[in-house]
Amino acid sequence: MSDRPLPAAAPADLGVDSSGVHAFLDAVEAAPDIEPHGLMVLRHGRLAAAGWWAPYTPGRPRLLYSLSKSFTGTAAALAEAEGLLDFDAPVLSYFPEFAADVTDPRSRAMRVRDVACMASGHLRDTVEEAYARDPEEPVRGFLLLPPDRDPGTVFAYNQPATYTLAAIVQRVTGQPLTAYLRPRLLDPLGVGEVAWLRDRSGREIGFSGLHATTDAVARLGQLYLRDGVWDGGRLLPEGWPARAARPHVPTAGALGDADRQDWDRGYGYQFWMSRHGYRGDGAYGQFCLVLPEQDAVIAATAATERMQEYLNLVWRHLLPAFRPAPLTGRASADASLRERLAGLALPPAAGAPGPPDGAGTWSGARFTPHGGRCDGRPDLEAVTVAAGPDGWTVTLTEDGHGLALRLGRGGWTVAEQPLPTAVSGGWTDARTLVVDARFLETPHRLTVTCSLAEGTFRARWHTRPLHGAPLRLLRAPGGSG
Repeated sequence: MSDRPLPAAAPADLGVDSSGVHAFLDAVEAAPDIEPHGLMVLRHGRLAAAGWWAPYTPGRPRLLYSLSKSFTGTAAALAEAEGLLDFDAPVLSYFPEFAADVTDPRSRAMRVRDVACMASGHLRDTVEEAYARDPEEPVRGFLLLPPDRDPGTVFAYNQPATYTLAAIVQRVTGQPLTAYLRPRLLDPLGVGEVAWLRDRSGREIGFSGLHATTDAVARLGQLYLRDGVWDGGRLLPEGWPARAARPHVPTAGALGDADRQDWDRGYGYQFWMSRHGYRGDGAYGQFCLVLPEQDAVIAATAATERMQEYLNLVWRHLLPAFRPAPLTGRASADASLRERLAGLALPPAAGAPGPPDGAGTWSGARFTPHGGRCDGRPDLEAVTVAAGPDGWTVTLTEDGHGLALRLGRGGWTVAEQPLPTAVSGGWTDARTLVVDARFLETPHRLTVTCSLAEGTFRARWHTRPLHGAPLRLLRAPGGSG
């Protein structure tokens, strides 16, 4: 979290109807397939409302998934302004060592602007193919995959396109994205520590993997809303936000789902167009919504596969809350909203802090996967349960590595080591233990159910990690433990 808080004001003073925010909170908390984690609403450059659902907190970095792309696009804009990068140049011109291998004319014609707007000419996401073709140099693997159409003519959401853009920025600047952005963007914005996943090439991957706070997302959105100006100083090239927020290649129908209305409005430079304004977004509900007509920014984190439904609730409840002028006589309503936002919390999983019949056969019990394997990743090998002087510990074993989770006596048990987690749950009956583990620097939650009668466990992701990392790495890169 920044040590320079965003300026704040009462919602009514900013023309924000607190009843609309209440209605959104009611709706998102009632939605069975949406789990909200954090929300910040800015209007006229000031913070109108902010809250985090415990055990999530404002200062914790968060895996942003594809919302990372908007930071990568911003880095490309800065590199262009410094004369280091040319959006009209062929991608291959930045990787001359691949020129002899890349013979397909479409691959050779692909420009920087084509990868920046997801118009490489491929009709599919080629990420697995690119990494399989060349695990050590995914850019080469990507360029060796002949595009289906001429670059610049067709949209496909394609992770290696952004990866390649990020690789170009890192090559021409000689720095990782985070290091390049620190003095040019992050420090001026007041953004604290961030971290970005790297692959085997040593690069920060660009298309995903950035860990940053909700506050950092809000600041980026506000910077774009103000055409790249922050505190009276210009950080981004004049007009860049308009370029980034203009659709370059039509996306309508590209994803084959007419119900995903906010994904059929076009794609700019690492930003999506929306029914209202434009946005950066990441898997499972990480959003940076920029609303020029309302002079507002909404930054949100969540855990959901129903991202369109989340946006629908924003449009239904929050959008009408933005009024054209300040509201009067709302002091009590604003105070009520502040109180609610300060007390947001997710309910812990139910369960007694110990087995009803005492430690008995539970202490030291070892459980194997039901059916021989875990339901999805991670592929846990075993779960063990042990009683101690401070309560019970449940250890998940994966690839020979054990992750010890401590059960408290109700509510959330938050631990920073060996990695940031919040654990709840307990015994639902004498023969069943349910443990709910949240990996606090990600949108991911794992529920493990142990059956004493069967000697087995079942494990289920509520949102499945997309990077395939083991449990011990479900945290911001560089964390200890």
